[in-house]
Amino acid sequence: MKKQLTYIAISVAVCLTIGFLSSFATQSSVNDWYLELNKPSFNPPNWIFAPVWTILYIMMGVAAGIVWAKGFYHIWVKTALYHFGIQLLFNALWSIIFFGFKNTFGALLVILTLLVLLIFTIKWFKVVSKTAAYLLIPYLLWVCFATALNYKIWELN
Repeated sequence: MKKQLTYIAISVAVCLTIGFLSSFATQSSVNDWYLELNKPSFNPPNWIFAPVWTILYIMMGVAAGIVWAKGFYHIWVKTALYHFGIQLLFNALWSIIFFGFKNTFGALLVILTLLVLLIFTIKWFKVVSKTAAYLLIPYLLWVCFATALNYKIWELN
């Protein structure tokens, strides 16, 4: 149990760090460029994003920690965590492309890739731990919502 808690703590810290670092790209344009974009009616208020992402990053870290604690020597654990790491990089890349480069279409391509990678990650997490896979479902739902939002923002602008 102590090993699992250690892996969960490390994984949560990694996820929160990635989220924190990618927020620099977001902050660079959220108060100017992003405000000027045409947005769909279902666009949530800006204040909702930070708490939602914080909760999601924590859940992602817990899920990854549970998988990691099953033993990195196991091929299924390695495969699951490799998928997790790659999708986490695409998660961060989206913020850089959308907010940093102000490229809504490029970001749409990134988030579509993220969506596919996340589905594979959930599939592999489920092989190792159903609990870990279920912890990623809110993240998947949010990414689906964010994909629709990204698409509409691209379409409207």
